[in-house]
Amino acid sequence: MTPAFIRNLVPRREKRAEGRPLLEALASITWVQWGHFWSGWLAWTCDAIDFFSVSLSVTRLQDQFHRSTHDITTAITLTLLFRSVGAVVFGIISDRFGRKWPLIANLLMVAVLELGSGFVETFPAFLAVRSLFGIAMGGIWGLAASTSLENLPFEVRGLASGVLQQGYAVGYLLAAVINLTLVPETAETWRSLFWTASGISAFAAFIRFLLPESEVFLRAKAAERERGGSTTKKTKIFLHETGQMLRRHWLLCIYAVLLMTGFNFLSHGSQDIYPTYLTNAKLFTDHDATIATIIGNCGAIAGGAIAGFLSQYIGRRLTIIIFVLLIGVFIPLWILPSSFSALAAGAFCIQFGVQGAWGVIPIQLAEISPPAFRATFPGVAYQLGNMVSSASAQIEATGAANLHTTVIDRDGKPKIVSDYATVQGILIGVVAAFVLIVTIFGPENYGSHFEKSKAAFEQGAGNDEIVEGEDGTPRDSSAGSRPTSVRIVDEKRGTPEPV
Repeated sequence: MTPAFIRNLVPRREKRAEGRPLLEALASITWVQWGHFWSGWLAWTCDAIDFFSVSLSVTRLQDQFHRSTHDITTAITLTLLFRSVGAVVFGIISDRFGRKWPLIANLLMVAVLELGSGFVETFPAFLAVRSLFGIAMGGIWGLAASTSLENLPFEVRGLASGVLQQGYAVGYLLAAVINLTLVPETAETWRSLFWTASGISAFAAFIRFLLPESEVFLRAKAAERERGGSTTKKTKIFLHETGQMLRRHWLLCIYAVLLMTGFNFLSHGSQDIYPTYLTNAKLFTDHDATIATIIGNCGAIAGGAIAGFLSQYIGRRLTIIIFVLLIGVFIPLWILPSSFSALAAGAFCIQFGVQGAWGVIPIQLAEISPPAFRATFPGVAYQLGNMVSSASAQIEATGAANLHTTVIDRDGKPKIVSDYATVQGILIGVVAAFVLIVTIFGPENYGSHFEKSKAAFEQGAGNDEIVEGEDGTPRDSSAGSRPTSVRIVDEKRGTPEPV
């Protein structure tokens, strides 16, 4: 007999048949809902542009500060370490006070610190600014995902999840294009990339300013006003319900952090020092390394959109598993060739798999999250995983510095270089296996109507109650808005909590 966790990889037929056809659901989306979605996407795109400004400038930063690759990647590590702080702070503020103003403040903070990164003159100052930037950057993903997805019809959330997550790849691509075109033409070189990224983040804050608060949050606030709730009372309720949520979902919290640790190792291990790998180990020019990076991000965009679309029909976990298996298949093409065309194809394919699996993550985390805390819970899980994986770039740089191989340079002579290819291949292979195992044994709450849940400042939110039914009584959302954490498994659900 097939084990239950294998049988439950595909959602039950009645779940998949629920709702309207995709095109009909897309046609029903209002302009404001589209605005919320694309403003969240733009915020996440800016986040990637700002973050990858360092990855694309490693060589120039080495020349500027007279430091090694290992030292420069310390800036990446510190940014990732401090992101969890921002996720906690901005996530809590968003779940308590709303989506709009916390995201605007977050984007403006990112813009200021990215601007400051372009003005520093010493390496310690650069590390300090990038550490503060990590705090600001940490809040973006949870706020962007909740803003984008909670207002959309559930029938389109799989596709929307894939498109949203690939804002990250689009941001990397835009940063690479700026690095390829603007940076070499300016006297300030790498600084111009940081200043341009700052301006784009400020523009994203302005776009969010033009849009109203999330409709889901407005409904919750209106209902609370009718009940006569004061700000002080709502804050007390919020703190109480947060404690209730943590007591009820502590096991789910651990699982989500494990899942996101694996996923962050996948993305950062395959992206953060990829240009350095091409220039140092494959002897590419900076121009060719940037072009290969752009091609890789085209694969990421395609993979994320396709995976998000597929997940609406075959389920979230099965889609992730398929794309993680593709990563394993493409690793040899990613690291073994020496020609530009083959390595560029490898970059496209590996990012198709990595970011395809990632494309499901926004909706997977939103659906398994305690529904009232879908800004805080996914954001903190994401960034705690980032914190654990923060040393990925340094692990690869250190491993490559101690492992060498011989290649033939452009003059036809043998040259000893750091073996980034072997180090990255081993790291990504091991992490892909880990993600596969965690995903197979994890929960899924396909088709969750989390938009029906109470807001975090309403009584019962910590117990996953949804808004009052027609009879006026609050209903528990366990049948369709949360995974099985500490209750008996519903027969119609069928996806067990990890043990």
